[in-house]
Amino acid sequence: MGDTTQDWAAGPGAAERARSVLAAAWSCGVTADGAREEYVGAHSVTEDGGVLLSVPEDSALVAAALCAPRGEPSAVLEFADAAPVPVLQRIRARLWLAGWFAPADDGALLFRPTRVVLRQPSGAVLVDLDEFAAARPDPLATAEARLLTHLADAHPDAVERLTRLVRPESLHAATRVAPLAVDRHGLTLRIERTRAHGDVRLPFHTPADDVTQLTERMHALLAQASAAGCPRALQRQRADGDG
Repeated sequence: MGDTTQDWAAGPGAAERARSVLAAAWSCGVTADGAREEYVGAHSVTEDGGVLLSVPEDSALVAAALCAPRGEPSAVLEFADAAPVPVLQRIRARLWLAGWFAPADDGALLFRPTRVVLRQPSGAVLVDLDEFAAARPDPLATAEARLLTHLADAHPDAVERLTRLVRPESLHAATRVAPLAVDRHGLTLRIERTRAHGDVRLPFHTPADDVTQLTERMHALLAQASAAGCPRALQRQRADGDG
């Protein structure tokens, strides 16, 4: 459930988001001819969004995909984007690629998508194939898990300070706030409540193209937060907890 009281800042488009999910994913599910197999650490991504998959030679599933007639998708690849920090409803997005396999070098298989669907909490989007092929992953995509885990584990005080930039009504009945996502455009916080949750996006003043620039953008957000007052909602929550 998205937060309805906080405006969303500019973020990645569907094609870039899909390529970011693909770039950061460590595992994928492959379905062909009614069978499904899971592969971990077995794929890589070509520059135009194709997927190179290393599979066992005796894989019946992939053999079925290779023998399927051309002209229609013979397999579906599924990738899940999970938040690196434990939160309620941890899956942030799912990506499905329908298409076909072809033999590649070194015994690998090359998967070419003919249909790309990205599902986020806001709904499912059919991604244009040309836009998908031309898009590039967010420059922070492969570093995001390490960055968010470090922020949550080593700097909980900074996360709490950032809540000063959140509208008080968005923090009403909050039981926990955790970093959910970061990309070059901004940081997203997950605000958890007893029976629900909401997401609030804190925009950077300009996009961050690498980790060094991200550090500067985060320092700028923390400086803004230090200059802001402590939200009344959190003050009441602390008072209730102390009592």
